[in-house]
Amino acid sequence: MKTGFLRNTSIVGGMTLVSRVTGLLRDMVYARLFGASPLMDAFLVAFKIPNFLRRLTGEGAFSQAFVPVVSDYRLKRSTAEVDELVSGVMGTLGLGLFVLTAVGVLLAPLMVWLFAPGFDVAGGRHELAVQMLRFTFPYIFFISLTALGSGVLNSYGKFGVAAFNPIILNVVMIGFAAGVAPHTTEPGLALAVGVLVAGVVQLLAQFRGLKRLGLLSWPALRWHHEGVRRVGRLMLPGIFGSSVGQIAQLLDTWIASFLITGSITWMYYAVRLAEFPMGVFSIALGTVILPGLTAHHAEDSPERFSATLDWALRLTCVVSLPASVGLLMLAGPLIATINGYGQFNAHDVQMTSYALIANALGLMGMSVVKVLAPGFFARQDTRLPVRMGIIALSSAMAFNVLVVIPWSVWGGPLPHALLAMASGIGAYVNAWLLYRALRRTGVYRPSPQWRRLGFQLLVANGVLLVFLWWATGVWSQWMQWHGLSRAGHLGLCVVGGALVYVACLWLLGLRYRELRAV
Repeated sequence: MKTGFLRNTSIVGGMTLVSRVTGLLRDMVYARLFGASPLMDAFLVAFKIPNFLRRLTGEGAFSQAFVPVVSDYRLKRSTAEVDELVSGVMGTLGLGLFVLTAVGVLLAPLMVWLFAPGFDVAGGRHELAVQMLRFTFPYIFFISLTALGSGVLNSYGKFGVAAFNPIILNVVMIGFAAGVAPHTTEPGLALAVGVLVAGVVQLLAQFRGLKRLGLLSWPALRWHHEGVRRVGRLMLPGIFGSSVGQIAQLLDTWIASFLITGSITWMYYAVRLAEFPMGVFSIALGTVILPGLTAHHAEDSPERFSATLDWALRLTCVVSLPASVGLLMLAGPLIATINGYGQFNAHDVQMTSYALIANALGLMGMSVVKVLAPGFFARQDTRLPVRMGIIALSSAMAFNVLVVIPWSVWGGPLPHALLAMASGIGAYVNAWLLYRALRRTGVYRPSPQWRRLGFQLLVANGVLLVFLWWATGVWSQWMQWHGLSRAGHLGLCVVGGALVYVACLWLLGLRYRELRAV
């Protein structure tokens, strides 16, 4: 299979690119209308709590446990048996999610205090976040069931529908932010209701694809079903291990809630931009290779399993390394062009840029984790990544305790940027541990192409860095330009950088066919 993974990655990556662009538009609307205000800090906490749980129950541990099982059923069982598994998981998971949602809504004040203890109750951010959380928390119910449907569709090679879901989220949230919030006396609640409505629409969007596969049945409680129990066994240990990055970000929010107003917002916009290349490529690639790796494992084909991982890692390095360099060198211009309008002033742009630089340094580690983790989940091994995740998270928190907290207490500058750096440290530790385990067990064997590719990437990214340093000029000048001038200059920097990078790789002998084959 020489082009299947690449074609599917292109489909998912293309849809994800559209979703990231609409996500940037959403952030631009938020920045222009609400700036780095107490309302925005409160909304981001109210959105982050269910979003964190979504990545645990939806995109994280559940998907990585469910996809291998449903893929195995698809390969070895009848359609009726797959339908029984899907309806059983949906009913069992749905009941658990309903209980979780009810508890989350009832205990909203406690949850806000747990996740943002630095919010001063008298200052208003705490109460704002509580009111919003009661509308945003039910999002976890709808989006987790959406992830179940997406997992089924992905297992059958139908990646487009699932990749379209984030676009729905962004469009609905933009509509509520720009069309509803400015015309209400409670704009924060309008933003929160937009999140809930987006979750409902995303779930409904899965139904047509599932119906075409003959897998759209009423949910049923099947606690003792063999497949349901297997998903549960794989999911429980993976809840922590597959979402180390999200846990680290939430702990960062916990600490940031004690910093000056705006810190949470600055970190949010920086993370959103850092996640742009990772979502377009690394997450898309990890999503696509998981069913394929599962099939190679089921067919007892270790050579193809290793070759698929090696191809994915090589492609990740070719794409993610220049993305890291680009974010590092274009941090100020990017924030100025995308967010630097209206209520989001020059100081906010500067503070967010520092956080983006820190995130750019950790991007490669996060990208590699997204590709290596499926090497364990495809073999239905979730316990080992858990132990590695604990070590990685401990490393990040040790940095926070030993460096960030003392630094902020002593009044050191830019503590929010150091918080972002801690997440990158944890990601690199996690990536190294995953890689070492795959190598020691013989699951992954690097190809001979790495030695030559390493030299090509080192030179090409060095040239790219120098070009962007020359092309961007002085960051402070960007805020003095009109928005169209900023966008035009940024576009020239991005397009010029891409051309320089690709040309350099071509001159060094790298060809497209070397990256296409699995």
